[in-house]
Amino acid sequence: MATASSRPIWSGSISFGLVTIPVRLFTAVREKRLAFRSLHDQDQVPLKQKMVCPADGKEVHAEHIVRGFEIEKDRFVIVRQEELDAAAPKSTKAIEIQDFVELSEIDPVYFDRPYYVVPKPEGMKSCQLLVKAMEKSNRVGIARVVMHTKEYLAALRPVDGALCLETMHFSDEVVPAKSVTPADAKMDSKAKIDERAMKMAQQLIDSLTTKFDPSKYHDEYRETVMDLIEKKAAGDKIVTRPESDSKGERKGSDLMAALEASLAKSKSSRSGSAPRAAVAAGHGRKRKSA
Repeated sequence: MATASSRPIWSGSISFGLVTIPVRLFTAVREKRLAFRSLHDQDQVPLKQKMVCPADGKEVHAEHIVRGFEIEKDRFVIVRQEELDAAAPKSTKAIEIQDFVELSEIDPVYFDRPYYVVPKPEGMKSCQLLVKAMEKSNRVGIARVVMHTKEYLAALRPVDGALCLETMHFSDEVVPAKSVTPADAKMDSKAKIDERAMKMAQQLIDSLTTKFDPSKYHDEYRETVMDLIEKKAAGDKIVTRPESDSKGERKGSDLMAALEASLAKSKSSRSGSAPRAAVAAGHGRKRKSA
């Protein structure tokens, strides 16, 4: 799982009951983000930011900067570094499994960041036993772990015969869907659904259903920008594409027409060699990449 160039970001052990398994954690995801620097437009020199006090307009040096938590508008409580150090969770080298639950019981909204768990040679047999037992029982371990002075809730789950630790959000960090849905926009479970529309919607879902292949999905925006950057770096002339006409959303009365058009497009795509793409409202809207 880990390559020769990989370095563990944490080393410790998994503990459940009286069992202890020495392990190391390796990053399972390396995010690829576009990063731009702010330059002076006259000479293309990177700009530097300064911390300036708005009260007197003077630059503030690091030794005069303290942390403040805003308890109400313009009222702060000062917290010193030594106070934060004293409040930090006790550093441990253990991933302590507290419970085992079914993976289907955990809403994906709780998951944050994955890490591969690689046992040390002396813990290989015990780790294989844990993985096999979780696979057979269809359970994942809910654990607590401290990494870099921060305490995390985490799920330990088997992945392709290996072990993955996924850090999780605590319950008070997850925003309930009902809190962001206006009362007049909530779905009525008793509302009557047109049977023909329901049948076509199910057919559309079936026609777009396939096995999940993550390699077929790409960050199209990032790839386009990187292509632009490479061309500019090579001195190529850049031609800006004209904006496509937007016809807007279809009205609710066009639902059947949208379903029929979507289903026809899906069937056509399925019979050809082109990859299927998500169809939004039946008018072939392009997906937006973040």
